[in-house]
Amino acid sequence: MTDAHADDEGAAWATDVRAALLAWYDLSARDLPWRRTRDPYAVWVSEVMLQQTRVDTVIPYYERFMARFPTPERLAAAPEDDVLGMWSGLGYYRRARMLHRGAREVVARYGGEVPREPEDRRALPGVGRYTAGAIGSIAFDRPEPLVDGNVARVLARLRAIDTPLGRGDTERALWADAAALVRGERPGALNQALMELGALVCTKTAPRCDRCPVASRCEALRLGRGGELPVPRARRPPRRVELVAVRLGRPGEVWLTRGEGALFGGLWGLPTVERGPGERPVDAAARALGDHGGVALDPAPCGTIEHALTHCRLRVTAFSASAASAASPPAGDRRARFVRLDALAEVGVSALTQKLLALTAARPGPTAAGEAPRRHGGSRTPAGER
Repeated sequence: MTDAHADDEGAAWATDVRAALLAWYDLSARDLPWRRTRDPYAVWVSEVMLQQTRVDTVIPYYERFMARFPTPERLAAAPEDDVLGMWSGLGYYRRARMLHRGAREVVARYGGEVPREPEDRRALPGVGRYTAGAIGSIAFDRPEPLVDGNVARVLARLRAIDTPLGRGDTERALWADAAALVRGERPGALNQALMELGALVCTKTAPRCDRCPVASRCEALRLGRGGELPVPRARRPPRRVELVAVRLGRPGEVWLTRGEGALFGGLWGLPTVERGPGERPVDAAARALGDHGGVALDPAPCGTIEHALTHCRLRVTAFSASAASAASPPAGDRRARFVRLDALAEVGVSALTQKLLALTAARPGPTAAGEAPRRHGGSRTPAGER
């Protein structure tokens, strides 16, 4: 086959697939709140939220977030704690921080207008090739391709690509096909059609090939390989981490610390440490409390929970402790504070913290009959033990 013939076949493939996808999308697209606008900021927010998160989970978060921060200016002016509070429970909190930083840059450099040029968009914090393509095609009607998990699956099956996802040659082939498809009318609708097809029809397991508008162009279906493609990327087994957390309470309040490192990433949560080799959980709990004075630690754990993150599996043993009513954080420590239980929604707490608060709610301090509290820190006697 000559290069010219191959180019003609490729163009015909793209034309056929594009037409079929757009016709199907016009009839089958879900009515989602971010599809009712072409505001580039709204598209940006929705695409960041949708990364690694289900649509039905995102909808209420998106609506609340846009009501609170309807413009880049409003988001840029908000304290980080307010932003994380609105994101609380959605997970992957680095997304929220990058979006916040990006909004501040849009205000500072572009007068509050999301930039039209793709290279300017990709220079924003947290905006990669995919997000830039989504904003460019949907909001600005520019022929910019995108490839996410759903699109990669659709294209890998259409083309019967049998090299692993994530490999350089695989990624180049996927982006080339995505670029060929988006070079035509309605690029934003075309990109959304690809994503919608992957979400509703060309699913990871049990693809609904009988409902697929491009089945006649699918090489994987023709070869009987629809269920085995795409070839997944090689992944390392998740790391297992043993943690200990302590709920330190006083009437109506709970002590929160701002976490550091890759696991906690600046979120507010219960004092938490990783257990050392051979370390008793109760000793780790005392270490988690640090030098906080006027504290009685219950030596009996409240229980243990499992929590999955992208690259690790956490096993967390929870303890409870009570603080004297006059206890306060060390002077000048902005990484720790008491927070009212009815105000937790106003700060960014993770799903793990919510699980731990629920686990420890029945025993917020060492007051159960027959249990001797373990004194920790300073010499003050905790409230209720005088």
